[in-house]
Amino acid sequence: MAQTQMSANLKLINAVFAAMLVGIVGYFIYWGLGYTHYNNSVLFIIATMFGVFMAFNVGGNDIANSFGTSVGSGTLTIPQALLIAAVFEVSGAVIAGGEVTDTIRKGIVNLNGMDLEPIQFVFIMMSALLAAALWLLFASRKGLPVSTTHAIIGGIVGSALCMAFTHNADGVALIRWGKLGEIGMSWVLSPVLGGAVSYFLFSRVKKNVLDYNAWAESTLKGIKQEKKAYKEQHRLFFEGLSEAEKVEYATKMAHDAQIYDESEFDPQELQSEYYRGLYVFDNRKDNVDSYKALHSWVPFIASFGAMMISAMLIFKGLKNLHLGMSNVNSFLTIFMIGAAVWMGTFVFAKSLKRKDLGKSTFQMFSWMQVFTACGFAFSHGANDIANAIGPFAAIMDVLRTNSVAAQSAVPPIAMLTFGIALIVGLWFVGKEVIKTVGTSLAEMHPASGFTAELSAASVVMGASLMGLPVSSTHILVGAVLGIGLVNRNANWKLMKPIGLAWVITLPAAAVLSVASYLVLQAVF
Repeated sequence: MAQTQMSANLKLINAVFAAMLVGIVGYFIYWGLGYTHYNNSVLFIIATMFGVFMAFNVGGNDIANSFGTSVGSGTLTIPQALLIAAVFEVSGAVIAGGEVTDTIRKGIVNLNGMDLEPIQFVFIMMSALLAAALWLLFASRKGLPVSTTHAIIGGIVGSALCMAFTHNADGVALIRWGKLGEIGMSWVLSPVLGGAVSYFLFSRVKKNVLDYNAWAESTLKGIKQEKKAYKEQHRLFFEGLSEAEKVEYATKMAHDAQIYDESEFDPQELQSEYYRGLYVFDNRKDNVDSYKALHSWVPFIASFGAMMISAMLIFKGLKNLHLGMSNVNSFLTIFMIGAAVWMGTFVFAKSLKRKDLGKSTFQMFSWMQVFTACGFAFSHGANDIANAIGPFAAIMDVLRTNSVAAQSAVPPIAMLTFGIALIVGLWFVGKEVIKTVGTSLAEMHPASGFTAELSAASVVMGASLMGLPVSSTHILVGAVLGIGLVNRNANWKLMKPIGLAWVITLPAAAVLSVASYLVLQAVF
């Protein structure tokens, strides 16, 4: 009965997501036809389908990859991940995605390399979108986290070269190979940097927090067992005394019991061997500060993470809003956020005393991971949502003006439409990728998940500041493997198909894009 009800609820949710996507796409097409002045209406509708399909698969692969650690560690459920993705992915793209959009759309293909007709540019971008989407769908179904950036760049390069070949143009001059080489270098650095940063941070967290907690719990458990054995030994000793000795010893114990719980009693005043031995055990127990890491290191780590994420958001995101914040104001804001997070985390950690140490620690890291998940979602949106919106915005601008502009704005309704497609794609085809990243590559818990996300967000935003469309997928996978290296449980066997998929992504998208371009050229 319960299984039947769950199946019915799942069908209802599927229907709601499908209806939401169909509704927003239908409205966008209606709006977009007017926006493009009904120029090439059929081409616009097809381009919209390709763009939405690409956004759908970005959600199913890249966003699923981004939230794999949060879901795999048990910090977030799929619905909670959907909510965070809906808010922060789209916000990252709107606020901080402009530079990467331009790099993908006009940085790879040199539009001045030949006399390019606007419709040919549209075909290049449409082919790239369809080819990248098809490859991402295949990879998602196989549970392989691949790079949407690799896919869209491969698609653009493939269709651009095909266009140059069919028009007897110089394809070598059309592609900016130097820029492509720079991006290729960043692909190699992405997993290495992600893994190195993650390895360093998590090794510190493990040593100063997790290992210390394990030592404290083990030590206290050992003391407790020794104390229990001591009490049993004393009971047998007491039973072996004569009646007169029992009365005398009981009198001493009564005296000791009366002063033992006093805050400032002198151990020299103890008269019985039992309480003298008991004092030794209790003194050993008191000298083990089991909550030291929770009260000192965890607030520090939380404060550092908050300042790191805040710095990325302020210097990358809010900077594009031109709020007029000076560097001094920005740094003061970052330090204020760090201080507030330290204080809040410290107070909350104090309230967890006398509770299970392991559960309390993971509870703290769970809250911290929610924060880093939001930051990483913003970082991811600043880079990879542009893979779908950037080419489509260029298509729409060309259809509207019948000219290829160096830069084109992304209408808010387009951002909303593609944002919904991202979330729907995460729901429908993202579960296998979430499983791969969250549980199959390395075992995750809130502490390791927090570290992986913080490390990946730092590297992604650093690359975004330079305007390079690096692969957040490679960075996060590298970060997860960094965790696995520390814990010595990295699944290197799984990296073989993932690595192969990484290598194949660009040429596969290029080949699919060539086929798509030839079909579009023949039909239109």
